[in-house]
Amino acid sequence: MTQSVSPALLPVEPGKSGCPINMTMELLGDRWSLIVLRDLMFSPNTHFRELLGASMEGIASNMLAARLAKLVDAGLLTRDNDPSHRQKVEYHLTEAAIQLVPLITELGAWGARWLPTSPELAIRARLLAEGGPELGARFMAELRDIHLRRLPAPQHGVLAELTAAYAELARAEEESKQGSGDGPPAGTTTP
Repeated sequence: MTQSVSPALLPVEPGKSGCPINMTMELLGDRWSLIVLRDLMFSPNTHFRELLGASMEGIASNMLAARLAKLVDAGLLTRDNDPSHRQKVEYHLTEAAIQLVPLITELGAWGARWLPTSPELAIRARLLAEGGPELGARFMAELRDIHLRRLPAPQHGVLAELTAAYAELARAEEESKQGSGDGPPAGTTTP
């Protein structure tokens, strides 16, 4: 069975083969593309400086700029003027990027199962995987509202639940470090 050519296909160069796995890897298989998409999915950050400053992996500014441009050119992100500031732009997920949620969920669940990950960073993928297609569909609907319709994130939606679970585990991990002597004693500050 062949796939019909659709005007909705992403504007990317033909790959080394027409294999859908190869084409996907050529588009997303570099060191940073999925991380940038993850950050836009799971955080409220839409500006360059926000994405750069919140990067746990420490992406360099030139690399972030290159990946954002690549993802915009590929049709996975839009680059829009920020209505609140003339010199800022916002990056938003497109429908094609939002439909990567099940893939990113499975990648995260696989990594949490087979790799030495930290509980607080694995919780979102684990909860999405455990919630099954229904939770994934609700999350994708929220992302459509946030990124396509530019509505504020709901206070009690899937993203809020995932963020709260992450924050709770991160707080517990910090308290555990302080109690075990790995961090500063409670109530003290470090220079």
